[in-house]
Amino acid sequence: MRRFTRRQRTRRIAIWTTVGTVGLVVVLVLVAILSPILSLRTVLVEGTSRVDASAVQAKVEAQLGTPLALIDYGRIDADLREFPVIRSYTTETIPPGTIVLHITERQPVVGVASASGDFVYVDPAGVTVQTSKERLPGVPLVIESGTSLPNPAFDAAVEVLQAMPAELRGQIDTITATTRDDVWLTFAGVPQAVKWGSADDSLTKVRLLEILRANFGGTPGTFDVSATSNGIFRPA
Repeated sequence: MRRFTRRQRTRRIAIWTTVGTVGLVVVLVLVAILSPILSLRTVLVEGTSRVDASAVQAKVEAQLGTPLALIDYGRIDADLREFPVIRSYTTETIPPGTIVLHITERQPVVGVASASGDFVYVDPAGVTVQTSKERLPGVPLVIESGTSLPNPAFDAAVEVLQAMPAELRGQIDTITATTRDDVWLTFAGVPQAVKWGSADDSLTKVRLLEILRANFGGTPGTFDVSATSNGIFRPA
């Protein structure tokens, strides 16, 4: 009988010890989560050049004072969608009270001349990144790709440009695409054009063009890489 009573007492002590420990842990966690010490006090924005960092910061600062564990990241996502130039972002939490937003901006791949005379620079998805009265160096001007962006001809022009290494792409002055299968390029500073044809096999065409340019240098004329099996240079 005494042995049974002793066992019951030991079991009760173990149970209450476990309950007390769990309860203490829960209380400590709640205190840590809800404590003002771990509340949002600072918002930092990194990686912006075209986006107004202070405007992004102001949006997120609406949650100042919120415990870090209770930050509404869905709200942050909705706020940042108001900035079309932001392509993506990541967040970094730095206790006790800082959130860092690492922004990746959209980059212009081509420029388009607008009816007003300005140049509208867009990313591969056709999203406007920047508008300028002057042409940006190293960004080709796309011609005759259609009235609305994106469209199949525009997509073909972008596909061709993205297949090129940055050094070659930076030398392109204009890219013309009336259809997906009729892409033409011109080089800046030299009277040379390229008949590209379709956007298919663009990586192969890039290598073929580089070989032809190495052979003919700055000689005025037209490179024809529309047929990847037979690159041609036609002097002017």
